[in-house]
Amino acid sequence: MGFNSADLIQIILTLGVVVVATPILGSYMAKVFQGEKTWLSSLLRPLESGTYRLTGVRENDEMDWKEYFLSLLFFNLIGIVVVMLLQMLQAALPLNPQALPNTSWHLAFNTAASFVTNTNWQAYSGESTLSYLTQMLGLGVQNFVSAATGFSVFLAFTRGIARKQVTGLGNFWVDLTRSTVHVLLPFSLVLALFLVGEGVVQNFSAYIPAKTIEGAEQLLPQGPAASQVAIKQLGSNGGGFFGVNSAHPYENPTPWSNFLEMISLILLASACTYVFGVMVGSKRQGWVLFAAMMSMLVVMLALSLWSEYTPNATIGQTALMEGKETRFGVTNSVLWSVLTTSASNGSVNAMHSSLSPLSGGIAMVNMMLGEVIFGGVGAGMYGMLLFVILTVFISGLMVGRTPEYLGKKIEAKEIIWVVVGVLAPCVTILIFSAVAVALPVGLAGLGHQGPHGLSEILYAFTSAAANNGSAFGSLTVNTPFYNVLLGVAMLIGRFAIILPVLVIAGNLAGKRTSPTGLGTFRTDSILFVAILIAVIFIVGALTFFPALSLGPILEHLLMVRGQ
Repeated sequence: MGFNSADLIQIILTLGVVVVATPILGSYMAKVFQGEKTWLSSLLRPLESGTYRLTGVRENDEMDWKEYFLSLLFFNLIGIVVVMLLQMLQAALPLNPQALPNTSWHLAFNTAASFVTNTNWQAYSGESTLSYLTQMLGLGVQNFVSAATGFSVFLAFTRGIARKQVTGLGNFWVDLTRSTVHVLLPFSLVLALFLVGEGVVQNFSAYIPAKTIEGAEQLLPQGPAASQVAIKQLGSNGGGFFGVNSAHPYENPTPWSNFLEMISLILLASACTYVFGVMVGSKRQGWVLFAAMMSMLVVMLALSLWSEYTPNATIGQTALMEGKETRFGVTNSVLWSVLTTSASNGSVNAMHSSLSPLSGGIAMVNMMLGEVIFGGVGAGMYGMLLFVILTVFISGLMVGRTPEYLGKKIEAKEIIWVVVGVLAPCVTILIFSAVAVALPVGLAGLGHQGPHGLSEILYAFTSAAANNGSAFGSLTVNTPFYNVLLGVAMLIGRFAIILPVLVIAGNLAGKRTSPTGLGTFRTDSILFVAILIAVIFIVGALTFFPALSLGPILEHLLMVRGQ
């Protein structure tokens, strides 16, 4: 079975919809985030203003970066506590028709850290571990507010770049509310209705006993899945209602549902590039960042498809179906794997452990680049902007001119924080992976030996620190060691980037804007796109090249040699 014209049409249609939707959604979102009236305002504005009255938030109050960060930190800390308690007390709480027991403390911590940080890593199988109440009130709520938190930080960063000689970056509570009420809620509602129409389950029924063709007894899981699937895709969350995520026919029953869910992976993240262009007063700047992201996505997808369709010398076949959904085929599985690891989503419709070595390696590299190929909603943009500032700084040094971005001088204090934000996840991935490889308790969970075993561990900590959430799946991680270590990696990967971003935003907001001159290095050109991509790959790919050489690259070479 080889790559054919139908596969190409599928890819072009998927990416084409994203390109067309970016300015449409981006224009709407920009109006929302700037407090302007939209066609949904008459319906949603009362809900927004009512939320302010109920919580005592004063809509027009501004926060400096410290207030913004402390508010964000407090909100997320409360989220961790609530999600942990729901899991550890679920046996005594309602909406638990299967009488599922309480979870262990370490699984509760891991899951709470996972969903609060928008990672949505799952060391459990949803249908056998969590009650409907825990899924909805705990995980479902965090799917919304963790995505809204990403939006909020992106908006604060953008205001820091756009404004001059001020301290205010907006109001965290307002940004959080607007993102949730005007963007995530209506879009998720529409997608959920489409998914229900395709057959995704949405009920509160107890599990249904059934008998297979062979006569074996089994239970058919039920639950409010469609509502969670919609926000898991749109909010760059990825945590599945059922254990096998979107490979489960109750989460993803048809080719049409697969197409909708796949597009949703990067829809809002791509629209953020347009929002940025509008808010800084130059749509061209937003399209430049979109071009950089889309270029990297296309290259990674092409490499992954090439690897998957290259004949396997060991068995003499190509495009193996092992670990892939027969309903969707190889191309849809590969396309989803590239999109989900580029978008910081982490949902899957096939087993990533079953991908060819280089395809699995590309999924890892997408995350190792800092989740800036679209990335999470908001999070991908503020991660990309860190690389933009780093690129401007390096370019300024090369031409002997003080680095500037959109008229703001980039100085040593900004670069120090950029380096912290860029390298914190890299250091976490390498150190934590080394600890797991060095200790018997880390090696005990391996499903494979050799280079693939290393890839299992490396993928897990990459996914955690990059706040992605996907996994090779063959590593046993529901243990105190992995639950705690991966949970800590998620927290570092989230907040060790948010803090530098807000500090930089505060610094830039207080600066004056310098007029553009003949010697100003342009950041809206094809040349800048090329330099930006080069910097991203140099920092991301080369940092992990030794580890990748011992994992997927070595496994690929062994496969080519037929060993």
